[in-house]
Amino acid sequence: MDQLQKCDANYVPLTPITFLQRASAVYANRTSVIYEGTHFTWRQTYERCCRLADSLRSLNVGKNDVVSVLAPNIPAVYEMHFAVPMAGAVLNTINTRLDAKSIATILSHSGAKVFFVDCQYKELADKALSFLNGSVPSIIATIDDVDTPTGVRLGQFEYEQLVQRGNPGYTGELVQDEWDPIALNYTSGTTSAPKGVVYSHRGAYLSTLSLILGWEMGSAPVYLWSLPMFHCNGWTFTWGVAARGGTSVCIRNTSAKDMYRAIADHKVTHLCCAPIVFNILLEAKPHERREITSPVEILTGGAPPPAPLLEKIESLGFHVTHAYGLTEATGPALVCEWQTKWNKLPLQDQSKLKARQGISILTLADADIKDLDTMASMPRDGKTMGEIVLRGSSIMKGYFKDPEATSRAFRNGWFVTGDVGVIHPDGYLEIKDRSKDVIISGGENISSVELESVLYRHPRVLEAAVVAMPNPKWGESPCAFISVKMNSKGLTSDVKESDIIAHCRKNLPSFMIPKRVEFMAELPKTSTGKIQKFQLREVAKIFAVSENLPSKKPTGSSAPSVSGKVNTEVPGYAHEQVLAMSRL
Repeated sequence: MDQLQKCDANYVPLTPITFLQRASAVYANRTSVIYEGTHFTWRQTYERCCRLADSLRSLNVGKNDVVSVLAPNIPAVYEMHFAVPMAGAVLNTINTRLDAKSIATILSHSGAKVFFVDCQYKELADKALSFLNGSVPSIIATIDDVDTPTGVRLGQFEYEQLVQRGNPGYTGELVQDEWDPIALNYTSGTTSAPKGVVYSHRGAYLSTLSLILGWEMGSAPVYLWSLPMFHCNGWTFTWGVAARGGTSVCIRNTSAKDMYRAIADHKVTHLCCAPIVFNILLEAKPHERREITSPVEILTGGAPPPAPLLEKIESLGFHVTHAYGLTEATGPALVCEWQTKWNKLPLQDQSKLKARQGISILTLADADIKDLDTMASMPRDGKTMGEIVLRGSSIMKGYFKDPEATSRAFRNGWFVTGDVGVIHPDGYLEIKDRSKDVIISGGENISSVELESVLYRHPRVLEAAVVAMPNPKWGESPCAFISVKMNSKGLTSDVKESDIIAHCRKNLPSFMIPKRVEFMAELPKTSTGKIQKFQLREVAKIFAVSENLPSKKPTGSSAPSVSGKVNTEVPGYAHEQVLAMSRL
């Protein structure tokens, strides 16, 4: 057997580009992309990608060159997921919610050769380019709206012109090594500065297959782009929809009106989103809603969705599958694979099971909970907490230009996630916290996720986050930050701290009850919608100081960052804005 050789007939490098080639051949006349009044078939999408790849090659874009794009979920970004790697280059989709300096940092760090900018973000891009001091990408192109052209221009080229001038017979550069990079994605940085995460063709291909299998996505799905394509390449469903010969429904804005309209008009079957989008759908005004006539599958990730939130969203006609992942894991790495026997359980118990992160996708060799000091596996008792670690072909190649961070992330053959969780007797993992977010009070480990889940059961709580607040007696104590839903009179002030504390006393042991509850109009979030607990921790420290040393008013640099208001005064800060806010 050792004499058998690998050859072109029995070995072809894995790449998701093949999904598009197959879709064009097998589903040629099936609708591939819908965007307002624009419709493409798979034959047309393939031809457009061939044309764009050829145009990029004619501009001397080649292997390992970075092509950056700043745009919402529109057909151009979908096409670039194939056209850019077909030209041999690496795609860098930039988070449209970042500020100009952050975008400039990404353009500089990535060494982008090409920068595509949607007409909606011209002003933001102009400002970002002004920070680069002359070291701007050599090729800048505008993406005008394909459905309603605006005439806005930035740079030498326009996207549609590049598509039309390319050769439709160009089939792309052959991928010689499946370990070659296909995408460069920057983390959102909830606890540290963003890092450039590099995906390989192999990892993207395998992760895509795992997710469409794990989610049981059938043939010809109609997929709504509510999840940003800049977020882990749309959790690889940019490639996955092509693999299933499906239809991508593109929307510029993740608003309740646009989502409900798209679901009703195009008979959407699947969508992905962070749990924060559940609130957008749940809080929709009557005129924004449309009847959901058939179940819509939702794959959700990000912050663990509380069981009460899952119950509410499913009552609207959505069926939720929970996943867990990171940018470094090419999106979702664990999926809560549903078991038929769970259908017999009460709805509340089903929701608790769905809130688990689940089991590894097929391309992960293993997922475990370990003691990082000894690398010993934790017992499968659903109680003993340890660090979630992963290994497998869908894990990133590493951090771009950062070997030290890469070395720290890979430990003893595992990728260390920085998340704390437990393993249940049935092998399903459940995240309990970020390792930095576990609250240690009087020797007891308190899971902020567990406490937040209880807070979400209060009928008026819209958002909740719990962090550690320094305590002179217990070391740390829980401090809860919440935003509340308006009552029938449009008010939120009727919900008091005592109401929240009383609710917690009914559902939690005494050591887990928040020692302080702060009300906010909106919790601070990253550009991808993750709650920024590091900001809340800084505010909690100020609360602790002001409570224990009431005569000492913090001033100057010791005060927390300010860009929003709370509707409860902070001791020592009367009438001041004290909580940093950011919007989704």
